[in-house]
Amino acid sequence: MTGTTRSSDGLDDRRKRLLFRCWHRGTREMDLILGRFADAEIGNLSEAELSELEALLEVNDPDLYAALTGDKALPAAVAGPLFARIKAFPVADSAV
Repeated sequence: MTGTTRSSDGLDDRRKRLLFRCWHRGTREMDLILGRFADAEIGNLSEAELSELEALLEVNDPDLYAALTGDKALPAAVAGPLFARIKAFPVADSAV
């Protein structure tokens, strides 16, 4: 699998944008982690969680990847409950 498995049909513009951004990060590892999370969860995220996701997407890939692997801490402003959900999301079938 090399990309999204979810259609953006039925999503509002904000969710469509976030789904796209999650799959187009710049590094393949982050595409797979954030993209798969977005495929599974984007339709169920609250407005507050969407804002948290937008903030996480502003973190550069090396820092975000290091935080997800436990090598570096994120600033408290972006390391909220959604980050914990992404970190716990199973990516076992990915090439990461």
